[in-house]
Amino acid sequence: MNAKTHDALREQVRGQVITPDDTDYDSARAVHNGMIDKRPAAVLRVSQVADVIAAVNYARDNAMDLAIRGGGHSGPGFGTADNALVIDFANTRGVRVDPAGQTARSEAGATWADFNHATHAFGLATTGGIVGSTGVSGLTLGGGIGYLDRKYGLSCDNLLSADVVTADGKFLTASENENEDLFWALRGGGGNFGVVTSLEYRLHPVDMVHAGIIIYPLEHAETVAKFYREHLASAPEELGAFLAFHQGPPVPFLPEEWHGKPVCIVVGMWTGDPAEGPARWQPFLDAAPVAGSMVGPMPYPALNSAFDGMYPKGLLAYWKAAFLSELSDGAINAHLEYGRRVPTVQTAVHIYPIDGAVHRVGVTDTAFPNRNAKFSPVIACHWEDPGDSEANIAWVRDYAAALQPYSETAGYINFQDTDDLSRVAENYGPNYARLASIKGKYDPGNLFHVNQNIKPQ
Repeated sequence: MNAKTHDALREQVRGQVITPDDTDYDSARAVHNGMIDKRPAAVLRVSQVADVIAAVNYARDNAMDLAIRGGGHSGPGFGTADNALVIDFANTRGVRVDPAGQTARSEAGATWADFNHATHAFGLATTGGIVGSTGVSGLTLGGGIGYLDRKYGLSCDNLLSADVVTADGKFLTASENENEDLFWALRGGGGNFGVVTSLEYRLHPVDMVHAGIIIYPLEHAETVAKFYREHLASAPEELGAFLAFHQGPPVPFLPEEWHGKPVCIVVGMWTGDPAEGPARWQPFLDAAPVAGSMVGPMPYPALNSAFDGMYPKGLLAYWKAAFLSELSDGAINAHLEYGRRVPTVQTAVHIYPIDGAVHRVGVTDTAFPNRNAKFSPVIACHWEDPGDSEANIAWVRDYAAALQPYSETAGYINFQDTDDLSRVAENYGPNYARLASIKGKYDPGNLFHVNQNIKPQ
């Protein structure tokens, strides 16, 4: 696109239009994953919904690729694209809480740290991931696994409504009572159906939690994993905890001798009666010898952002994810084999529980179909040196292949990478045909294709 055309876009919006000639272009085009080096034609930092409508119409009429960026955490870097128009919500991060109704409305650029800060002032929260810098909108549209999902369901299960700009430039509200088919598709179908400009959530009484971060020497990982599997199966839904494989992080409660060494970790929180907190974590402290631990009361937002410092913008990243109907001995053995080879301190292998409230939503009630799985393992490799890329990518792929015999057909789209695009139909299983039909209704030209793309029927 030439400079005159970019001027035409500037005349239609209040937000900032950044092009390759601008001094802040390189910072504007960067997403969280340092592996992604795309050069969009323009980045529009929107200021209001009117800018989004203008941008959608502009991209469609000029046959431009269109990328949507909320938090920018997409592993494949879907928040940008070569020669595309990027709609960037970095300047729209407001969250308005209705404490009486126990709801909150979030702008599309808010992160979970923004959201939790706003709702915690009223002793409220909803399910929202593990890392605070993750975008609210992207996580929700792909499902939304987090500490609170056993008790309160996925992020998308707590979505009450969403404002959306569709491919024809129309502004719609999707909810149980308006544009119900679109609302169904947004809850797990990703960014395929339009540009979501705000999201309304159901909140729950979550204030101080009894948090636990318990780190074990790797030699006890099999004992810990099997204990975790059995204990969680009977634990109240107020206990949200995941099993992990890391290198020992440089935290004060872990002796320096364990820093950078392969370890097994259990992380989570108890949201029930605070007086029960110590007793709820004691079985984990007794399960195997502990290298270091931190167990005690903590504000929910503090736990939800506890690992943010380990994942600064610009780290190189490559991800895979799956679903498990059970944490079988075979799956545990695969984790033991590859978990001992975690390549960097920033790499995270997490096994998230998705039972309880997640299972009380039907397979076809929302677009997210994986309601019979009990766990979702994610392999999120992060590193600094580009010279390590080939080896680290190979480690992730080999790890995912070792888990495959014990995994469901579908994978979790929020943690899949570019080379997983061929799996989109199987990821949605029985819901794919309906999603393709709804895509054909709201985006027949597939304007919104820079994503885990559902082709319009």
